[in-house]
Amino acid sequence: MRGTKHVRPLLWQWRSNPLRRPDDVVGAWIVLSIWIVIAIGGTLSGVLTTRAADESFAQIRRERHPVQAVLAESTAPAVTVGVGTPYDQVRSAVRWTAKDGSTRTGRALLDRGQQAGSKVVVWLNDKERLTTEPTSASTAAVEADVFGVAAALAFAGLAFAAGRVVRWRMDKRLYDRWGREWEQLGPQWRRKTT
Repeated sequence: MRGTKHVRPLLWQWRSNPLRRPDDVVGAWIVLSIWIVIAIGGTLSGVLTTRAADESFAQIRRERHPVQAVLAESTAPAVTVGVGTPYDQVRSAVRWTAKDGSTRTGRALLDRGQQAGSKVVVWLNDKERLTTEPTSASTAAVEADVFGVAAALAFAGLAFAAGRVVRWRMDKRLYDRWGREWEQLGPQWRRKTT
């Protein structure tokens, strides 16, 4: 019949039907449980990862502090580079006063084009060693959210793949059973048709 569409009823596996097999019910439960695991587990893993990353970034911000230092050597650019590129900073020697009053020196990553003797801000960790500037709270929040979304998607992908493997194994077992049944019933049908 042209123009007629076969409409598959919604949730047909759950409805009472004499043709519904126990495997259909098991398959429906597998699909439902996988989607529940994806929804709850994905959300939970995303939230926990976001909180852990945010706490890690906050810990780094608490451990690092800025200190005024004096540039010991010029950071004049040897080669011109574009502004905002990762190459517009260079390691250069700096000198600063530690909390105990002693003078310390080290090499810090600074912007190019500064003259020796100029004042710069360097970052120290809680052991008074030079380190990089921590990410700002807003940037850290965005990065933590990205980590959380990635963790949720990874968990959802693994759960979906596990569900597909279970369904594939179940379908394979069902096809093997159908094959065995057809081997028994097929010869009886052939006799009637010839």
